[in-house]
Amino acid sequence: MDSGDLAWMMISTALVVFMVPGLALFYGGMDRSKNVLNMITMNMYCIGIVPLLWVALSWTLGNSGDGSGFWGGDLIGNWDQIGLKGLSGDAETLVFVAFLMTFASITPALISGAVADRMKFAAWTVFVPVWVLLVYTPVTYWVYNGWHEEMGALDFAGGTAIHINAAAASLALVLVLGRRKGWPGEAHPPHNLPLVMLGTGILWFGWFGFNAGSAGAANGQAVQALLNTFVAAAAGMIGWLAIERIRDGHATSLGAASGVVAALVAITPAAGFVGGMASIAFGLIAGVGCYFLISLKARFGYDDALDVVGVHGGGGIIGGLLLGFFADSSAIPGADFQDGVLFGGGALLVDQVVAMGSVVIFSFGVTTIIARVIDATIGLRVSAEAEDSGLDQSEHIERAYNFGDMNLDRA
Repeated sequence: MDSGDLAWMMISTALVVFMVPGLALFYGGMDRSKNVLNMITMNMYCIGIVPLLWVALSWTLGNSGDGSGFWGGDLIGNWDQIGLKGLSGDAETLVFVAFLMTFASITPALISGAVADRMKFAAWTVFVPVWVLLVYTPVTYWVYNGWHEEMGALDFAGGTAIHINAAAASLALVLVLGRRKGWPGEAHPPHNLPLVMLGTGILWFGWFGFNAGSAGAANGQAVQALLNTFVAAAAGMIGWLAIERIRDGHATSLGAASGVVAALVAITPAAGFVGGMASIAFGLIAGVGCYFLISLKARFGYDDALDVVGVHGGGGIIGGLLLGFFADSSAIPGADFQDGVLFGGGALLVDQVVAMGSVVIFSFGVTTIIARVIDATIGLRVSAEAEDSGLDQSEHIERAYNFGDMNLDRA
């Protein structure tokens, strides 16, 4: 890597790190006021525990550089390679260790939105590292170093490895955890929409590092990914607002934010593999499609509190399927990948379905086992009394808003 490529990868790493507090604000604003600190802490915990696990174990397992398979060169952290034994590790390897570590950190954070208001923080602290080791690490190996890559399936920046993976795990976890008290009859509206909008802006900003950084260099593919990310998110916002206005009679700030995130998820697997006006199609279809997909939770009775399954799972699947149609190797200088159906290919669409299906089955199955083991030991769910009082107080002895300290009688 030259100095420009290295600088871009360092910037991209910082951008993705910034997405974690952005996600915390996005989810925190959507949650109820008595649980907002719990939600933020669940997210921030991921950026604490996952990097430690990543450098000690998961990097070596999931990114075998010597081609020896899932177990890599060493079972327990390749200390010389990642530079923890000294500072002699080469810069290119170190920057990719750091960059991919941010992806590993934000993936379990996505799951936190599904289990809002009712999961023990102690159970979360156990679930995250176990899930990263047993689910995220093998899946990311399949996608980028294993049989998905050998088959020819595409996932530029994590549509399958991150979003579909987290959504499948979210569905498994909420089925074991159970519904919130009063759901679906009792409304659980967002308590702070300005926080949601702020979080959306931070996520959108960070997503340029997420997608364009996945080119691995400051090159033409990175520029194409950056432009696709920008345009798709804009189209997603417009798509969601339009269908919301047509169906419900109102366009909402929450709808605008949701459309942006749904489109960002959808363009993620395709950002460096499509050109032209394809990103508009990704954004519009994801914005409209995910609007309808979030209604499935009421129909089928699973309490996905903040719509992780509908937005991240639905958006990831929409993006992966559209990639099977729109992948265009002629749009990317020096590219070598399968073209989609619209550009003369046909096998890619089948490969995409197989790859996404395998991750859904694996992630859902293993997460169910993890959740049941935790539930049978330390328990997954807080008590009914703790749920009523709010997890900020019961789990953290804190409150987000100390209105009692304000002198409301003073003019």
